[in-house]
Amino acid sequence: MTMTTRTSRAVQLAARPDGFPALSDFRLVEQPVSEPGPGQVLVRNLYMSLDPGMLMQIGAYPGIPMPPFVIGDAMSGDAVGEVVASADPGVPEGALVLHRLGWREYAVAAADAVRIVDPDAYPSPSAYLGFGLVAYAGLTVAAGLREGETVFVSSAAGATGSLAGQIARLLGAGRVVGSAGSAQKVRHVVDKLGFDAAFDYHDEPLTDRLRTVAPAGIDVYFDNVGGAQLRAAVEVMNVGGRIALCGALARQRSGGVPDGGPGDLLPVIGKRLTLRGFTMLDHLNLAPEFGRRLRQWLADGSLVHTETVVDGLENAPQALLDLVRGRYTGKVVVQLTR
Repeated sequence: MTMTTRTSRAVQLAARPDGFPALSDFRLVEQPVSEPGPGQVLVRNLYMSLDPGMLMQIGAYPGIPMPPFVIGDAMSGDAVGEVVASADPGVPEGALVLHRLGWREYAVAAADAVRIVDPDAYPSPSAYLGFGLVAYAGLTVAAGLREGETVFVSSAAGATGSLAGQIARLLGAGRVVGSAGSAQKVRHVVDKLGFDAAFDYHDEPLTDRLRTVAPAGIDVYFDNVGGAQLRAAVEVMNVGGRIALCGALARQRSGGVPDGGPGDLLPVIGKRLTLRGFTMLDHLNLAPEFGRRLRQWLADGSLVHTETVVDGLENAPQALLDLVRGRYTGKVVVQLTR
């Protein structure tokens, strides 16, 4: 049965951009909301996540580890919301759930595609949208961080980088350094997040800047950017170093133009480096373990959660473009209120 008294706004991909997206590539629409059928739930979304990787789905970059967005369809992404109607006994009305149908105010989802979460675990439900699990998996599994090692994190003021540096310290790293996009962000990374040192990646030459903050070399590089920062890291890595390839901000900011990758691979061979790509979906089994640790770290104040909240679905496209351009600090979420 169709509900005639409730409608939902959603953001669709209006066109496939040639290069960096413009606001005209998005379309805000209003649609009727249907009752959930058997095995389904209706969720009123409270917050949705903004992720730089969405630009790869918008541009349909070749070889990405997620399906591209379809022109004319609502976009998608992580969201947290309240179940307002349920046709499945396993997901009751009133439950707080995580799911992948963001970019809309209401979502009809299969009950087995949502995960019930504790509404009292964090001060705000938006905390469930953080990228801490990505950082944790990259450091522990992809990079195999060992106690006492030196860790370099690019985009250290961003959603993933800000947590990767702090988690590296909590896991026993000896020195944690980062890069950021402005002097203000560099101060934030050192003074608030507790990195040992940081630099503005606009200040070249990058290799010299990196050697200054990591004079004993780098053992682990958590790469959110690629491009010139990846090439500089390879030069400064110690023998046997490991690189966790998490993001590609350099390519996303250029509108999808390939960034040249790690460059000359001779140092990779000579230093016996490991470069490993990964996604969070590969390591969802770590979620319970990480969740326990995260709650403890937040409770005792050993980890700082930095969040920017954008109000209203209508502002989400501009916020996504601003996020990729580096105009925010920490995790960026959209509060879906009307």
